[in-house]
Amino acid sequence: MAQILDPLPPNQSGQLVCCYVNATSKIQIARISNIPNWYFERVVFPGQRLVFEAPPKSMLEIHTGMMASAILSDTIPCDRLCVSEEGTIEAAEVPEINDKRKSLTAAVLTSVD
Repeated sequence: MAQILDPLPPNQSGQLVCCYVNATSKIQIARISNIPNWYFERVVFPGQRLVFEAPPKSMLEIHTGMMASAILSDTIPCDRLCVSEEGTIEAAEVPEINDKRKSLTAAVLTSVD
């Protein structure tokens, strides 16, 4: 079952199901801050996959944890992290996902059921 703690604002039309993978050895914070009246922030541990819903124009900020601070290390348009309608991942930003499409698709479909 999908767990949605911060539902999308009611005035947002359409939504994307996205996947981000922390391919580093550091803890990261994933944040979307460019959508009015909506707050999205998650901790992503090394090697963890984050599957989330977002409006089409949203931008995912990746803040990498350092000693007692975090540095904005990347900003990714969420439409580049989109899981397509067929359940496969558009892996433009995270190339290592290409090799794991089938297993991730099965995991996403299983978690939705």
